[in-house]
Amino acid sequence: MKKIGICGSSGSGKGYVCSIFKEYGIAHIDTDLVYREKTVVPNSLCLKELVFAFGNEILNNDGTLNKSELAKIVFEGEGKDLKRELLNQITHKHIKIDTENIIAELEKQSIKAVLIDAPLLFESGFDKMCNFTICVTANDEIKLERIVERDRISKEKALARLVTQLPDSELRLLCDYEIKNDSSSDIQEQIALILKQENLIC
Repeated sequence: MKKIGICGSSGSGKGYVCSIFKEYGIAHIDTDLVYREKTVVPNSLCLKELVFAFGNEILNNDGTLNKSELAKIVFEGEGKDLKRELLNQITHKHIKIDTENIIAELEKQSIKAVLIDAPLLFESGFDKMCNFTICVTANDEIKLERIVERDRISKEKALARLVTQLPDSELRLLCDYEIKNDSSSDIQEQIALILKQENLIC
């Protein structure tokens, strides 16, 4: 089974692109979803480590993670860069274990390939698990519009997130393939071409 790393900055539209891959029988592991599952369970090991690092204020009354409070700390607070690095160190190790377990289960089935959807594919080391990598790109204005609409935050806060992530120009250099996700690009055609080149479709 081939492992495909897919990445892209916030608002690039990876979720939509991954849904098209599913039409070709490609499985999908959303590491953001793995992260949410880790932090929605009160007293999980991952959540305990986050509380130890960032304090009880990141918890909701029911003991689950308050994402908006954590976001304030790592995107807006004093020492935000170091805190964001600490957040990634804590979460990536837990996400990687779960991702490896999911891959092991998928390998028991007759699945030809799996997408490992990781926003911080290279920063987290997930790229080392993959046979090849893809970046999803879009211009910054489109990304900002998508983030504002999806997360219901201001354009300024959306921009603050984008500037902490690798730019598309750098992702293009790191990845084997690029999928352009804007209004003028044919996503299905780009995906089919990649899969043909990797012998995943005829």
